[in-house]
Amino acid sequence: MVKLGFHVSIAGAFAHAVERAQALGCDTFQIFTRSPRVWAAKPIDAAAADAFIAALAASGIGPVVDHMPYLPNPAAEKPEIYEKSVATLTDELNRCSQLKIPYLVTHLGHHGPEGHKKGQEKVIAAIGHALDNAEGETMILLENTANERNTVGGTFTDVGAIADGLGREPRVGFCFDTCHAAAAGYDLKGHGAETVFGWFADEAGDLSRLRVIHLNDMKGGVGSHLDRHEHLGLGTLGEETIRDVLMFPRVSHCAFIMETPSDEVRDDAGNMAVARRLAQM
Repeated sequence: MVKLGFHVSIAGAFAHAVERAQALGCDTFQIFTRSPRVWAAKPIDAAAADAFIAALAASGIGPVVDHMPYLPNPAAEKPEIYEKSVATLTDELNRCSQLKIPYLVTHLGHHGPEGHKKGQEKVIAAIGHALDNAEGETMILLENTANERNTVGGTFTDVGAIADGLGREPRVGFCFDTCHAAAAGYDLKGHGAETVFGWFADEAGDLSRLRVIHLNDMKGGVGSHLDRHEHLGLGTLGEETIRDVLMFPRVSHCAFIMETPSDEVRDDAGNMAVARRLAQM
């Protein structure tokens, strides 16, 4: 059985995230350990971390996935932004270690006028520094993007170049976002999961290193470079494509995390019901 979950809030206490995931019927879930929209982060209280770990163990849910906040840019040209990004990435690995979270998903940033190659080099150096200076054994998962202007990680080859530059296979893996992949031009609907994941394996790295799939439908078209998520089955990808991804055997080991909207059309419980139905067809 595939593991399905959502990004859930830690509002009130880290342990509340476990309760929210349980209420949604999650097998796995994703969080931010801090506000994603500011640089500063309060240290994690030891008692709060212990309560989270205990609640998680009692729930039987896992793995838990952490996502980097929005502001860091490990490809940044401005030295002050780059330095803050490296420090935040290192700190986030330490926070994952304190909470015993095995995976940290990160976008790879946007380069400046120095160019794409220089941006790649900066990302490799940033992640390498963080891994060298953080505690624990949390694995960093490189996430593919919608290949917007000046992005790093917008192609499978680009993701692979970062992974190859880092080495460290036990500590560096992948997160595959279905919306991002199709928006970047990889036509999941037209070619199917087997073909597109085959391209990913050839260009980025072995699918055994793929640990998380962000299972999102999309509002834009294939190749639109539009990073806007839609309810499962109600976007460009549609139910058949979502089912194809869920049922592809070579990614069955992954945690499937939905980052879908929750609105008047459908809430998280509704998207979970669709995902469960498609995973059993």
